[in-house]
Amino acid sequence: MKRVVSTDEAPAAVGAYSQATTNGDLLFTAGQIPLTPDGELRDDAPIAEQTELALDNLLAIVEEAGGGASDVLKTTVFLADIDDFEEMNETYATYFDAEPPARSAVQAGALPKGVGVEIEAVVDVS
Repeated sequence: MKRVVSTDEAPAAVGAYSQATTNGDLLFTAGQIPLTPDGELRDDAPIAEQTELALDNLLAIVEEAGGGASDVLKTTVFLADIDDFEEMNETYATYFDAEPPARSAVQAGALPKGVGVEIEAVVDVS
């Protein structure tokens, strides 16, 4: 049975979506952008800082569902500019241990609110 997961430690959903949903085994997060939990958009920050904030938001949601970074099975990283991949990757790598999740990284045509990165995940919370 589907259950909605939400936390005040990440930005509130601002549309017709949830921060995440789970069936008790898998957690599917919405894409997280560099938006602070209190609503400050950091779209002008360097991509490393944007990546850090997006991952902090993502992991706050994962933790609310009872998981952690080591439970993340797959992420998808959307970049406004694929040339930011190396800088994003350096920051991203600090969030995961020696067995990082599977990942796709793509350049998107445009991201919400003009940000440089958006990250979503599938997580084992069983």
